[in-house]
This record gives sequence, C-alpha cells and structure tokens, in this order.
Amino acid sequence: MRLRTVLATATAGLAAATCLTAAGPASAVSDSSTDSSTNSRTANACSSSVSIDRFSDALDKTTYDGTFVGNFSALAVDKDGSLAALEDRSSLFNLDAKTLQPKRVVPLADENGAALDSEGLVIDRDGTRLITSETEPSIRRYSVDGKILDRLPVPSSLLVAPAGRAVSNQTFEGLTLLPGGHTLLASMEYPIAGDTSGAVRFQTWTRTKGNHFKLAAQYAYKTDAAFLGVPEVQALPDGRLLVLERGFTSGVGNTVRLYLADPRHATDTSGIDTLTGQPGVRLIKKTLLADIADCPTLGATAKQPQPNPLLDNIEGMVITGRDKGGYKVLLVSDDNQNAVQTTRFYYLRVRV
Repeated sequence: MRLRTVLATATAGLAAATCLTAAGPASAVSDSSTDSSTNSRTANACSSSVSIDRFSDALDKTTYDGTFVGNFSALAVDKDGSLAALEDRSSLFNLDAKTLQPKRVVPLADENGAALDSEGLVIDRDGTRLITSETEPSIRRYSVDGKILDRLPVPSSLLVAPAGRAVSNQTFEGLTLLPGGHTLLASMEYPIAGDTSGAVRFQTWTRTKGNHFKLAAQYAYKTDAAFLGVPEVQALPDGRLLVLERGFTSGVGNTVRLYLADPRHATDTSGIDTLTGQPGVRLIKKTLLADIADCPTLGATAKQPQPNPLLDNIEGMVITGRDKGGYKVLLVSDDNQNAVQTTRFYYLRVRV
C-alpha cells in the first residue's frame, strides 16, 4: 500500500471493547536454546527470536531498462533461485539473489490493459505468478511473461465499496501458499466496514483441477493497534504464519513488528457478517517475535524521523532458506518513489 499518514490519535480506536476471544496478550518469544552461532546472533539481536545480519540500500532510487526500481510490495523466491520483487505500480522484477541487481522486468496489467495496485505475490509450483491488486481487490494468475491466465473468486464482502465493504487501498496485501501447496491465503490490510477496529480478515482458497482455486475458510486476525495494518504474511512449513504489522505516525515514523501466528484452530468467519463482539469467535493466535525498532541500527540512516534509522515503510517479506540458526527472512521497504523514503532490504534470522 502506498504510504498513508496516520496520526497518533488513531490509536484511540483501541479503547473500543470487543468480545472476540483472543489468545492473550502478544509477547516476545523466549528461546533458551544455543548453538555455535549464538554469539554472532546475539550481537545483532532484535529480540530473543530475531536477529538482523545486514541491510542493503543498493537499489534505492535506481532504474533498470527504463523502469524505476522501487515501490516494492512483495518478494518471492523464483524457481531458478532468483528473487521476484513485485512493484505496486504494475511491474515484476527478477533480482539476482546475491547482488540484488535486476535481471528482468515484466509489466503487468488487468484484462483491459489498465495498471494494477499490485501488492501480494506467490510463485506457484508451475512457475506462474499469483498476484493481488488491492483496488478491486483481485487475485490473478500470470504467466512468466505477464499474460493473464486466470482470476480467482473474491467474497462479495471483501470487495471495495460500493460493491462490498472494503476500503480501496486497504485490501489484499499479503499472499502465501500454505504447506503442500493446496491452500492459498490472502491477508486484508485493514478491517472491512462493520468489523471491530483492528480485526483483519484472512481469506483462503483451495486448489481444484487445472490449478484453479475455489473459495474456502476465512479467519480473523487482530492487530495490536488500530493504526497498524497487515502488509504481508508468509507460511512456515508447519502451517503457522509469519505476519508483519505496520503503521506510520506523522513526525514519529514507522512501526513494524513481526509476529508468529497460528490460524489452525481459529474460527471460520466466512459466514459471520460482522466481527463486532460475537462471543466464541476464536482469533488467529499470535505471538510477538520482534519489534524492528529494537534491532541494532547497523549504521543505517533515515531521511525522515524514525524511532530507529533502520526503519522505513517495510512491506514485503519472504523466507529464503533455513539453517541451524533458524529461518532466513528477507524484508523490503516500499519507498513510494518518495525522496524521504528508502528502498531497503533487511536480512533477518528468525527462530520459532
């Protein structure tokens, strides 16, 4: 989502009472396990569960083949090992996984040739790309060359008003395939009209013949503050999720937090019209892994006020691998093609 200024007073919405059944307060995970890399992780620790290896501003305010490199909203690992980086202004880049240098850019469009507000990205098992656009919202399947191959159904309530109850620029942001590749999950960024403040819907689809998808269960996830939205989700091999929460306060800067979430025992909310206090609705359980503001700065600088100069408008996330130190997770910020923001890649290690 393109950057929106949110005043600190927006947090007043937290005072609204809700009867939704939460899993308890989100708190940082504690892990007492050690291995040979403990000292190096601790030196760059953001929390007991997350450390940062490094960051890179190498692509900030650059161009490739006549296309601005930035506005990144999602990341994925392609079948050849390169990084796919989705730009929210209708371009999909392939980047060298080591150097981040662009290797290719493919333009994207809807069925009428119009630009997308492209936000979520999954590379399917056959190499095709599933891409969300948050203006309708929609999920389309594209070929490697950017040709539309399919379009997934969307529940009417999640459509942008007046067709539905969603707000434009606040819809499908995160997209991930669950283990096994049979279930696709998309996260709304903010609540739809009528739902409790901070209650964000996660919609799923199940795979059918011919690599099509049909609508399936829906779940509710509660952000820690009304001004925080969900820009990205990534599935872990056991079915749990890494979830980013992000917000912006004018004059203060960005808030970006990483959570471990478990949708496996949450209530299916697809038949619940409004999430405004129904007893017994089980939310997706979540635990705070790290507030990125607590990471070491690593010498980073910011072009506008930030709680930590390392921070920017972090929007994309992908799990790039695993080692004995945990999962390797790559984040990227969306600079909105704005002079006071930075396209920055963050290399994290996450233990869950």
